[in-house]
Amino acid sequence: MRKSIATGVMTLIPVLLLSGVALAQSAPVESLRGAEVDELVPLNQVHKNVEGRMQRNYRQQPPLIPHSIEQYQIDVRTNQCLSCHDWTKAGERNAPTLSMTHYLDREGRELDRIAGTRYFCNQCHVPQADAPALVDNVFQPSSGN
Repeated sequence: MRKSIATGVMTLIPVLLLSGVALAQSAPVESLRGAEVDELVPLNQVHKNVEGRMQRNYRQQPPLIPHSIEQYQIDVRTNQCLSCHDWTKAGERNAPTLSMTHYLDREGRELDRIAGTRYFCNQCHVPQADAPALVDNVFQPSSGN
């Protein structure tokens, strides 16, 4: 009896999986950006960059990038952000320097170069944009207390 129940369950599992996949395939996909999933939307129609610095919304928020980074190369060999923002060049380029936390390794030791964990700037920093919210947001910044 137990063997027949186990066999029945084992034959039922693939049927349920296949029907679940078929159901998922038939469900319509809705895009948050108001276009079909495979439709190309020109970037300038989605948002415009905002020049000048925007205020941060909360303490410890990574600063937003107040300029376009469209043609910037950031990969294992090159990080164009560092050509202006590294502490050795920021003064002459009139650019904000990186926080000293970017020069600490995982153990908290100071380095002469940017830490590998902070090398890919756009993991945390994004360009400022005048973009519509994709979802409603009720976030209120802290009062500073």
